[in-house]
Amino acid sequence: MAHSSVTRIHVNPDYPEPRKIARAVEVLRRGGVIAYPTDTNYGIGSSIFEKKSIDRIIRLKQLKKDHLFSIICPDLSDIARYALVENEAYRIMRRLLPGPYTFILRATPEVPKMFQSKRRTVGIRVPDHPVTLALAREHVKPLVSTSASFEGNALNDGQDIDLHLGHGLDMILDAGQMPAQNSTIVDLSGPYPEVLREGAGSIDWMKV
Repeated sequence: MAHSSVTRIHVNPDYPEPRKIARAVEVLRRGGVIAYPTDTNYGIGSSIFEKKSIDRIIRLKQLKKDHLFSIICPDLSDIARYALVENEAYRIMRRLLPGPYTFILRATPEVPKMFQSKRRTVGIRVPDHPVTLALAREHVKPLVSTSASFEGNALNDGQDIDLHLGHGLDMILDAGQMPAQNSTIVDLSGPYPEVLREGAGSIDWMKV
């Protein structure tokens, strides 16, 4: 296994220190790749506009070239720049975000082609985690979102991420152990909501 020299920073999961968030954002702005906590698991990400960084993530996780990443936005208002949000979709997301959901929406031209499916949709997340939201707000531009995993197994703490993926990262924001869950994926690009994957997010709202 490759030796890791990645910078690993312990961050408060509830009240992330601004200077530590600023350091991570500086790495992102230089085209770096980081690991960071979300409300479901640890994610691996970069800016969505840094193709070389995204290629690094693809190699690091041994993903297919056509792998569809989700993107992280800081809040609901920011989503409208990157996705077409109809009234019913807006009402659903306003109720559930921030939260452990990935919403599939029709993409706007702002979204790089590599993030769009053949149907020109994109997966968007607004995780309910102080560290993720602080990163997204400070960075301004959306972040790539893919789970921190190795050989199909989720890595739920900074030490394991360092051990298995650290050689391909520039920084790990270590917020302690995470539950290693999946987000619930809901397709809002069609005439009615469709759950594509059940995960941490409740789907009871669909029965109302």
